[in-house]
Amino acid sequence: MKDLAEAALNAAQMKGASYADVRLDERVQQDVTVKNGQLAAVSDDASEGVGVRVLVDGAWGFAGSARLDIDEVHEVVDRAIRIARASARARSTPVDLGPPVTSRGQYKTPVERDPFSVPLTEKVELLLRADQAMASAKGVSIREGSMEFIKQKKIFASTEGAYTEQELYESGAGIEATATSPDDVQNRSYPNSFGRHQGAGGYEYITAMQLDRHGERIGQEAVALLTAPQCPSGVKTLILDASQTALQIHESCGHPTELDRVFGMEAAYAGTSFMTPEKLNLLRYGSPRVTITADALTPTGLGTFGWDDEGVPAQRSYLIKEGLFVGYLTSRETASVLGQQSNGTMRADGWNRIPLIRMTNVSLQPGDSSLEQMIAETKDGVYMETNRSWSIDDRRLNFQFGTQLAYEILNGKRGRMLKNATYAGITPEFWNSCDAVAGQAEWRVWGLANCGKGQPPQVAHVAHGAAPARFQNVKVGILK
Repeated sequence: MKDLAEAALNAAQMKGASYADVRLDERVQQDVTVKNGQLAAVSDDASEGVGVRVLVDGAWGFAGSARLDIDEVHEVVDRAIRIARASARARSTPVDLGPPVTSRGQYKTPVERDPFSVPLTEKVELLLRADQAMASAKGVSIREGSMEFIKQKKIFASTEGAYTEQELYESGAGIEATATSPDDVQNRSYPNSFGRHQGAGGYEYITAMQLDRHGERIGQEAVALLTAPQCPSGVKTLILDASQTALQIHESCGHPTELDRVFGMEAAYAGTSFMTPEKLNLLRYGSPRVTITADALTPTGLGTFGWDDEGVPAQRSYLIKEGLFVGYLTSRETASVLGQQSNGTMRADGWNRIPLIRMTNVSLQPGDSSLEQMIAETKDGVYMETNRSWSIDDRRLNFQFGTQLAYEILNGKRGRMLKNATYAGITPEFWNSCDAVAGQAEWRVWGLANCGKGQPPQVAHVAHGAAPARFQNVKVGILK
């Protein structure tokens, strides 16, 4: 592998590239699904290949191949060079990468138990126990559980002298119960929606979820939602559980701080951003309770690694500091436009995709409250848990979210279960209304394995640390 990387870099320089990097990527993935008491699917997939990125005449070129031999690597370099020369004819400003990046080293995800060494029977038996627990709730019509495991080996090398090797693991699982009546359908998921909760770790990450111990509760809640009253409409105090707070961070802070979106480089697929450079260090994004970081060093986070796909070391930086907008997610190219250096957020969805700015672990820092304290201090509010739906405009300003489960809060006490709960807002107004965040004891890292971006589309695995949080004067329910 190292010989192939060196061959690619040498060929790129000989053909006129002022800069080149190469990524060799090997990935294996296993998915297991159980449905209604039966093993529904098992899949094992593998992929390997090489991707080469070059700068010629100040413009990018990229090409890749699944064939890993010297002749094919030379052909990949040729294609990348031709693409860069064609792109240079239409470029306006030459790409500036800033100071050289010369990282060298190895990184491996800490793993107690390799998930690929765990017998398939053990995995299936756990899912079946959780399925049986959900089935104990009378009225559940569909039960589903799944697991996913990924192991990725990556080599990165560049003409600046960088050379890194990484071995990254992910483990994820989740269960969902669906209850139906003649005129309604309700779902409850654990630990999160989107099919599963996922993190950087081994099979111990699955064991800690205790899926079988939560199945009965999830089933009972799905059934209870069928007869629960609708969430009332009005302007109320809103308390979000940690998982919903995490998705709120993802959509209304993570995406709009991606600097390629800000510059319009990503406008066609996922929109732009209201967090433009003239607002940096000036915009009061949130209340003083709101501090949000991008941290690729967070244990178990899906955005945790040794180096990004430009060889930039993993690091921690502020996006929002005590409510003030202070930073972006950047690449070497975009950071240099602002006179900065990359904070290491460039990642590609495999060897056949060019790296893009992607969230790492974008997290709301813990506060000094607790969920029970927030409820006790609330006179008229709604507590919402586990995402069900989301919608946000292309600039990441106006949004509406729905959750699977809600409870009314009256005079400091949790009241009736509510269904079909929704809330809406405008990003800076919403975060400025945040007056409480729970502390470290309730703070969790939530994995999101379906973040889409780019053309052709890429799916990134990112994470968000969050605790329950409270917001004042929020529109909830269906408002005209």
